[in-house]
Amino acid sequence: MLFQDFELLDIYGPLELLGLLRDRVSITMLAEKPGEIRSNQGPKGVADVALADASGFDIVLVPGGWGTRAGVQDAPFLAELRRLADEARYVGSICTGSALLAKAGILDGKRATSNTLAFDWVTTQGPGVTWVRQARWVEDGKCFTSSGVSAGMDMTLGLIQVIFGRETSLQIARWAEYTWHEDKTVDPFATPPPAAKG
Repeated sequence: MLFQDFELLDIYGPLELLGLLRDRVSITMLAEKPGEIRSNQGPKGVADVALADASGFDIVLVPGGWGTRAGVQDAPFLAELRRLADEARYVGSICTGSALLAKAGILDGKRATSNTLAFDWVTTQGPGVTWVRQARWVEDGKCFTSSGVSAGMDMTLGLIQVIFGRETSLQIARWAEYTWHEDKTVDPFATPPPAAKG
């Protein structure tokens, strides 16, 4: 799913890994309307299908980025997200994408995580969510949420493991030459580094 000012790595990191599954998956880019969507970093993504025309997806992935601040105020967008999430077998968010899932009510009664640097803001979007600060990613039922940016790739490998098995995840990581942080409970970025001395 794309929206204005989405975070590039949040979406394209996971899509690289899913795309390596080749004929096992088909990827469709969604947005409010088809066409180019500007990322937070500037380069544009291209949406294939409008949200209102989309349905029947096994996995819905929602990136973070500065655009989530406007997204949590966009009731029609949140309603479409909720509809797609209700239909999907799995729902994943990367970084502050969990704010959108939370605001849409998708994470109510579930455990979830988000980007450490935006954690305090994200948690205000879902008071009915049990927020987990120290986690690389969190799985609760069909919902997968990850902490910041690159953690989305670790979460995606975790999701691939659930669907296709651990050996497939390890093979995909090898093909991508990516070191998978398999322990979802440990996020090295969840606590700030110690202050410099001297």
